Amino acid sequence: MMHIRPVSDLRNKFTEIEKVVQSGDPVYLTKNGYGAMVVLSLDAYSRMTEPEEYIMDVADASAASTDLRFTHDEVFGSI
Repeated sequence: MMHIRPVSDLRNKFTEIEKVVQSGDPVYLTKNGYGAMVVLSLDAYSRMTEPEEYIMDVADASAASTDLRFTHDEVFGSI
């Protein structure tokens, strides 16, 4: 679902906008009825601008949550 709000809501209803962007959705802000800017969470912005870095962060978090490890041969042996 697209979230379109007037730019004044950024000041007046910041908490509502923050909740939307923290859920992963962008908020499109308008000024005088025209698109002015888009607000994203830092996580969403990072995924968009630095996908490799984001993927490595996800891999690091996954590795930290388990003791399961693979050897080089297990990973690349069937390639």
